Amino acid sequence: MSGATVSAFVIHLQRAEKRRPQVERLRAALPMPTQIVDGVDGRILPDAEAAKVYRHRLAAPTYPFPLLCTEIACFLSHRKAWQAIVDSGLDSGLVLEDDVAPEQPLFDDVCRFVLRHIQPGDYVRLPYRTHTDGGTAVATEGTMTLVDPRLPGMGMQAQIIGRGAAQALLRATETFDRPVDAVLQLDGIPGVRMLAARPVCIRQIAEQLGGTVVQKKNKSLGEVLDREVRRAWYRLGVWCRSRRPRSAG
Repeated sequence: MSGATVSAFVIHLQRAEKRRPQVERLRAALPMPTQIVDGVDGRILPDAEAAKVYRHRLAAPTYPFPLLCTEIACFLSHRKAWQAIVDSGLDSGLVLEDDVAPEQPLFDDVCRFVLRHIQPGDYVRLPYRTHTDGGTAVATEGTMTLVDPRLPGMGMQAQIIGRGAAQALLRATETFDRPVDAVLQLDGIPGVRMLAARPVCIRQIAEQLGGTVVQKKNKSLGEVLDREVRRAWYRLGVWCRSRRPRSAG
């Protein structure tokens, strides 16, 4: 995509004031024009707005937990970023959450590598873990690899998204029944090719910034155990689906 237009979009919740210095560091460090996407605040998200987009049991395997308002808001925040890519007329956009720290200069190298190979319908994860997103290499330059993962990893820390993929994701997620990263683990989103870039070139620094602003804190032991059991069964179902033969085309 030589000569392609690309900008960065940093998702930031305005009330997360402790993260503002990190947002400014990102703005200064990123190798492309950068916009701040105001995150949707789950604390003040009206029930009527959440009801417009959240539905139970839209896809298999069934997601085992009701979504928190903060999870719905997180999903809507990423949809705002996808919409910004489309509305800006860009060829692709780098979308980051505000608890990401790029590992320079490797991060810049990986971004340039991805942008040399990305197609309009591609969604390219930049994982922060080394053990996720295993699969078949579709492009390699030196130590950098673009992978077609059998099962995309969890997390929405950083990704490069082609305009066609952003458009397709907006169409596919007008309603949703699970967190945004769980939706992206499901196979067969029309018009989207899920990829991942290696090596790892970012760090996730949420704990240094005061912890997550999405998940419920201070769960009881019973809640923790119940969630872990149900999560394990759900992940087994997702893994089994990922083993199925892929349809041609």
